[in-house]
Amino acid sequence: EKINVFGANGFNTVWQLKGTEFNEKNLCPTVKHGIGSIMLWGCVAASGTGNMSRVEGKMDSIKFQQILDGNLMPSVKKLKLKRGWLLQMDNDPKHTSKSTGNYIKRRKLKVLPWPSQSPDLNIIENLWIDLKRAVRDRQPRNLKELEDFCKEEWAKIPQTRIERLLAGYKKRLQAVILAKGGSTRY
Repeated sequence: EKINVFGANGFNTVWQLKGTEFNEKNLCPTVKHGIGSIMLWGCVAASGTGNMSRVEGKMDSIKFQQILDGNLMPSVKKLKLKRGWLLQMDNDPKHTSKSTGNYIKRRKLKVLPWPSQSPDLNIIENLWIDLKRAVRDRQPRNLKELEDFCKEEWAKIPQTRIERLLAGYKKRLQAVILAKGGSTRY
């Protein structure tokens, strides 16, 4: 996930009544030169958040495998996952490449099948949003602070938040099935 302090596209959307666009409450402060962004890998399970790792450079299949090497099993251990755990990934090319497929086979990892063109219902997507808000509120001044704040806030995600997301998972899946894969209000 890419973390950008000032929003994914640098814009904030504000809804206002006609003629009130310059009222103080409708204005957002701007920053001429942001501190930049970093890319992170993180994992989550029902028992909590696992490791978070900064991705240096471009993320490709080999880099993805290196991140898994350094973070997946330590996270499994940290989260006290039992034998039956599954790795869930979307259909990003670095996850589905032949090289990554061979890596998964060599390490005898079990991967949850994920249909192509499926809506991204992984609860980690909600946690990325939570993380971005928490880090933005802390106003990092440089990329090192941004990384440190991300790791600190990731570790502080409450177990109750994860439990709430998991509790609503079945309802979200049913809504997507009912909408035949289209958008839902969940």
